[in-house]
Amino acid sequence: VILATVALGLQGPLATQYLWDRLGADLGYSGHNGTGTSGCANGTGTNGSTDALRQEVEALVSHWNLYINLGGFFVGLFSVTLFGPWSDSVGRRPVLVLPAVGMAMQAAIYLLVMYLRLHVGYFLLGRVLSGLTGDYNLILASCFAYAADTSDTRARTFRVAVLEACLGVAGMLASIGGGQWRKAQGYINPFWLVFAASLAAALYAVFCLQESVKERKPAKLFTLSHYMAVYRLYTTPERRSSRQKLALYSTAFFLIVTVHFGTRDLYVLYELGSPLCWASDLIGYGSAASYLAYLSSLAGLRALQLCLEDTWVAEMGLISNISGLIVISVATTTPLMFTGYGMLFLSMAATPVIRAKLSKLVNETEQGALFASVACVEGLCSLVAAGVFNSLYPASLHFMRGFPFLFGALILLIPAAIIGLIEVWGSKLEYRHFSHSSVSLAN
Repeated sequence: VILATVALGLQGPLATQYLWDRLGADLGYSGHNGTGTSGCANGTGTNGSTDALRQEVEALVSHWNLYINLGGFFVGLFSVTLFGPWSDSVGRRPVLVLPAVGMAMQAAIYLLVMYLRLHVGYFLLGRVLSGLTGDYNLILASCFAYAADTSDTRARTFRVAVLEACLGVAGMLASIGGGQWRKAQGYINPFWLVFAASLAAALYAVFCLQESVKERKPAKLFTLSHYMAVYRLYTTPERRSSRQKLALYSTAFFLIVTVHFGTRDLYVLYELGSPLCWASDLIGYGSAASYLAYLSSLAGLRALQLCLEDTWVAEMGLISNISGLIVISVATTTPLMFTGYGMLFLSMAATPVIRAKLSKLVNETEQGALFASVACVEGLCSLVAAGVFNSLYPASLHFMRGFPFLFGALILLIPAAIIGLIEVWGSKLEYRHFSHSSVSLAN
């Protein structure tokens, strides 16, 4: 998962910057990112026509990001829910190899676009091919299922948080290195590393990874039973309360990850434009700062678990996320932007808590199906985030460039309420059960 995250951490910001440069050149906009000390070059707002052209480039890049994300979602939605339950029978290793190979194919197509200066629409083809093999979401689903296979319920939250922190470290290193590397040598060499890291992830899964599924058995791949396994999680669990909790936690997870994906996709665009006008090195540092939240959230979660229930740790993480997004939404200077990143220090504490709680609600033989459904929710998050945030950003440029971040902060109030209500509701049920037991014993 670290190798795949390195590949994704390099690919995401660099692909957006490449779209900016290519589409800007096609429109005659000369404010190429990284050609000078400012990312905006001649687009500083002193010339009205240049300002309008820069906004047109921003809108066009945002729309292409939307198309690429939509393409990846629609094919990934079916492949992830197919491969995830299948892994409960045949093991986790096959479903770790397939998406890594798909990511390598995507990187190869991106390289062809850059070498041959093909139309940027081929980026969409690469994303679709990666989606057919499960894409990065299937790697995450398989890794979280692997962590659940190899941990008990008490240690599961922290184990999941450690896995997410590994994602953060890999993403941080890729972001710092990618920004500097792109500034020094352009786009092609960093994308060769994307290809190599994806291929290395596939080879590691084949030759080095031990299987975590204890009782493997042959199973057909192309059958509707895998989709039914995911469906049954939410319709026929043993207890009615478990079904309700699965639905509520999934809703909270959906909203949190949608905001995370939506704002993450906009960071680079927001930093490229006026008044920040960041060059590629600052963009790399900014991406690294956002990934640093994974590590700080891990440390914070471990410390807070000593005195708080997991639910309240998640609530504190959401407060951190909301406050950071509010600051970023009004950031007009580099120090203020990094202050916003700093306030996100606990923002990634909520998702491992929710993943662990979901995992504890199902049987050991259903972990693959569960995390496939979670990956499916993440795919839906990607779709909604792309549709909402990438459309909202160009629409709000004329009155508040940071409005999508403020919108995301408001949305996060909903999962905060859901998680709190589940905890209060569960405490009341436990109290009633304890009271009835006490009365029965007294009689």
